[in-house]
Amino acid sequence: MAAPYRIYGKMIMQPSEEQIDNLIDIALAEDISHGDVTSEVLIPPDLQGKASILIKAKGVLAGGEVARRVFHKVDPSLRVDVLIEDGTGVKPGDIVATVSGRVTSILKAERVVLNFLQRLSGIASQTNQYVAKTRGLVVSITDTRKTTPGLRLLEKYAVRMGGGQNHRLHLGDGILIKDNHIAALRDLGMSLKDIVARAKQNAPQGLKIEVEVNTPEEALDAVEAGADIIMLDNMSPDEMRRVVSLIPGQVKVEASGGITLANVRTAAMVGVNIISIGALTHSSKALDISLELEPQTLKLP
Repeated sequence: MAAPYRIYGKMIMQPSEEQIDNLIDIALAEDISHGDVTSEVLIPPDLQGKASILIKAKGVLAGGEVARRVFHKVDPSLRVDVLIEDGTGVKPGDIVATVSGRVTSILKAERVVLNFLQRLSGIASQTNQYVAKTRGLVVSITDTRKTTPGLRLLEKYAVRMGGGQNHRLHLGDGILIKDNHIAALRDLGMSLKDIVARAKQNAPQGLKIEVEVNTPEEALDAVEAGADIIMLDNMSPDEMRRVVSLIPGQVKVEASGGITLANVRTAAMVGVNIISIGALTHSSKALDISLELEPQTLKLP
């Protein structure tokens, strides 16, 4: 659904199998490293059955491959059929996947499977809501680095599945001169123009330079110094509109701070190229998804 893209120019593809497996190993270790005593004392170890993963709220799916790999990490003999592709809109009653095999294995994997699916689908769903609000306007909805520690690759993947795009992946991904950088250097007697000039002089080849500004005057200073992207931090629509009208077309303009579903279209309509929203990852609500055993399939060999 969403093409791999970042505002800093390099392409991000889907997280590798190794990266996904490392995260799965951590999640399984914290949940089943001491076993599943409830299932072990109650369920016959050779009981076979089938379960379905059910959608219980409208949204956008992300994490199907992660779910499959969790099941196979717990028990390679499980049969897992993922029925809906990531990036697809889903509604209550849709079956994401089915899993067949030892019931004890299915139950051991259940919570970790759902944690990944619900978290990633929640991010994809919320991102899609922002994208829908700006439909018809030439603007990119992007994430930030406000991600769950350890889960950044998957969470940024989920943003793309929701139709959004990715900002910096990490601190080495581009030069973003923020308020604290500016405050530190101004204390040394440097102007904003001096700061941008130093960044351009010392930047590794190919890295774009973005500057966070709070006023139209700061934005013009940054452009004059050669910034590639101007981030307008918590500006009003009128202030943003003024900056856009004054900045040459080759310089990208980003709106950030205080963007919600209620005002994102207003921000987009001033003519900015990018709207970055930390809430895509730090405040998304998990999509309601459950795993249900199918009683008619349960049998002993």
